[in-house]
Amino acid sequence: MAVMATHVITGAGSGIGAAVARRLHARGDEIVLHARDAGRAKELAAGFPGARTLVGDLADPDKLSWAFSHQTLPDRIDSLLHIAGVVDLGGVGELTPKSWRHQLNVNLIAPAELTRHFLPQLRTARGHVIFVNSGAGLSASAGWSAYAASKHGLKALADSLRQEEHANGVRVTSVYPGRTASPMQAKVHQQEGKEYDPSKWIDPESVATTILTALDLPRDAEINDLTVRPGR
Repeated sequence: MAVMATHVITGAGSGIGAAVARRLHARGDEIVLHARDAGRAKELAAGFPGARTLVGDLADPDKLSWAFSHQTLPDRIDSLLHIAGVVDLGGVGELTPKSWRHQLNVNLIAPAELTRHFLPQLRTARGHVIFVNSGAGLSASAGWSAYAASKHGLKALADSLRQEEHANGVRVTSVYPGRTASPMQAKVHQQEGKEYDPSKWIDPESVATTILTALDLPRDAEINDLTVRPGR
């Protein structure tokens, strides 16, 4: 990527998103950090001096466009990094429509809406959209139906977007990490009733390395799908 590229990042508050934001910020790129509310935006801005913030609730994608219309958006966007996500485990016989909707909204519909909103800037910059998916986006296990459905849908979104925008020079990458040591993984273990040992799982920095590899790849190539599994 060019020096001082501008990246819009969701999920920068922890885990993989925070690792990616730190790396891009440290090398001097401009980062625009998405936050669900003004208080969270203030926290993120304090952690990344000079970073810009963008406020909107991914759990309510219908209102994102309205929220963004009241804020100053970057004129140029070189990459849109969809890293935020939520998980709520449960059997099909237990999960409520509220749980289904929440995961579909945050993990699938909000990324689609953010992408729609920023496509004009991405086309102008011949930019890159990266979807941090999940192993659950490729294979669904018992207890993971709603989360896996949202991530299978995210794969479909990325695959369609790639074909639609190829002629416009927009690159699209899906990254499928296995279990990664993060607050989300701690919650998953709690829901599974298992003891959480972060040393068993992928370091978020390692997933950040794969994301930056896709971003920094020369323009003659594009990484479409990248699967990352625990190496321990």
